[in-house]
Amino acid sequence: MIGSFDSRAQAALDPDYREITLHMAPVFTERTDGHWLYVEQAVASAADKPYRQRVYRVHEAADGFVSDVYMLPGDPLRFTGTWRDASLFQGVTVESLAQKDGCSIHLKAQPDGSFAGSTDGAMCPSELRGATYATSKVTITASLLESWDQGFDASGKQVWGAEKGPYQFVKQK
Repeated sequence: MIGSFDSRAQAALDPDYREITLHMAPVFTERTDGHWLYVEQAVASAADKPYRQRVYRVHEAADGFVSDVYMLPGDPLRFTGTWRDASLFQGVTVESLAQKDGCSIHLKAQPDGSFAGSTDGAMCPSELRGATYATSKVTITASLLESWDQGFDASGKQVWGAEKGPYQFVKQK
């Protein structure tokens, strides 16, 4: 999961998808309770203004891996670029992060060697654009990360996110 990814190829083929950059870099490398990753996602044309910044803790579970999701303290934009300059993360502790309960992704090995998983039903709360909950479905290979994030209102109607299928993020480095 560590690296830089983008959806440029998908966006070139389908106007319903935007060109998005996705960067994941290790943080809290001294910890032994899983792999901690800083995650930054932005529209490619506004890479300096990410719309999603999180910390994931990826750890082993009985049937695969779990990726827990954490919110950054204060204004997350101050961490923009942490994926290439870890010094921007100085002073941040695990204790200063807020876990997004219900938003963990449970990943299981697939017969083709990939890992796939999702959030659990309507358990991940969201207030973005009228949503009451969000879902995430992820598939990871050595060179591709597919991510389908969607928000739904209380009646189950989708109010944000891709409608046709997951974003396809190709690993660039």
